[in-house]
Amino acid sequence: MRKLFLFLEEVRTKLASRFLEFEDYFIVDSMPLEICKFARHRRIKICKNEFETTPSKGFCASQNNWFYGYKLHGVCSIKGIFHSLDITKAEVHDVHFLKNIKHQMSDCVLLDYIDYLSQSIQLDLFQTVNIKLETPKRTNQKDYKPQPNILRKSRKGIETLFSQLCDQFRIRNNYAKTFEGFKTRILAKITALTLVQYINKFVFDRPKNNIKNQTN
Repeated sequence: MRKLFLFLEEVRTKLASRFLEFEDYFIVDSMPLEICKFARHRRIKICKNEFETTPSKGFCASQNNWFYGYKLHGVCSIKGIFHSLDITKAEVHDVHFLKNIKHQMSDCVLLDYIDYLSQSIQLDLFQTVNIKLETPKRTNQKDYKPQPNILRKSRKGIETLFSQLCDQFRIRNNYAKTFEGFKTRILAKITALTLVQYINKFVFDRPKNNIKNQTN
């Protein structure tokens, strides 16, 4: 199963590289991956074979509810192509994913929507790998400035990806019994999404996110 995961990730990154060669604006966000309804989380036994990868409970601010399982963290381009991703316990804050970004990318602008981000992380990313973090400010915050259009509209890119993964690829329907199986199935669906985008763009020369017609 581990070998399959590494193979899928190699395929995904090679496909994505055709889109990302000249990209320098990216978005970071996360989405919940439930393994059961929250009311059942105390009775569930799957994915508990190792403590380090045991699922946990977390809070989803956008849906305003608690969930049990894992969290998918993703970085995608403005045009909606996954650059990198990670799967963590639900309790892991998005900030911890940003700490690992510097090992995966450099020389770019990264738009994030994290409510709290320490100045030390922003400074570290800028000084070590020249990543500039842009976090939208609320209108009532000090030093508020409207963001450029490219940044204000860019969130739709990763929201579209998450919606496609949920609606067309059923990413939340995962019946694996171990974490290795769980993350491999998640990656398989993301790789399938990237493959369809690649075929649309480079084979049929049509909008890359014309996903629904290809998955029906």
